Amino acid sequence: MARRFRSTFHQKVDGKGRVSVPASFRRVIEQGDPDWKEGLRPNFIIVAGLDYQKRLDCFTITAMEEIEDRIDMMQPGSSERSLMELTYHANSIEAQIDEDGRIILPNYLREKLELDADEKARFMGRNDHFQIWKEATFEATYSSQTDSLMMGKGPDYDPRILLPNPSRAARLDP
Repeated sequence: MARRFRSTFHQKVDGKGRVSVPASFRRVIEQGDPDWKEGLRPNFIIVAGLDYQKRLDCFTITAMEEIEDRIDMMQPGSSERSLMELTYHANSIEAQIDEDGRIILPNYLREKLELDADEKARFMGRNDHFQIWKEATFEATYSSQTDSLMMGKGPDYDPRILLPNPSRAARLDP
């Protein structure tokens, strides 16, 4: 089973755009790079997404290949496929982790996030990918969303009730 991106880390981005990728995230990136082996630098994909998205979505090479395979199944020339190609191809770059465990966020990506020199970025695991946010943007985006999702839920609310029942899911699979 593939490793997953878990946890949240706050990493300082220096004036040159260098930022350390959390060690646990590096292990997932290494596992998801088919060309990586000990002594080589692992690669992954940073998706800047659409203009209104004020975060970066980061995928392993393998995860991005799965997304690309699904895009290839879409109707060529359709507006839906064009949107996916714009999001995942035109607005993405391949990144490489250096020997010190860092990446360089190009200036245009730092500008997209509105990250200043020596400011901390939030690296947030999202299972099959991770996101990079400016802390203030994340707080503004998610504090109201979390409040809305939790409205009417008691202090003992367990979100696991939202998960599909494994035995029911197995019966639904042909």
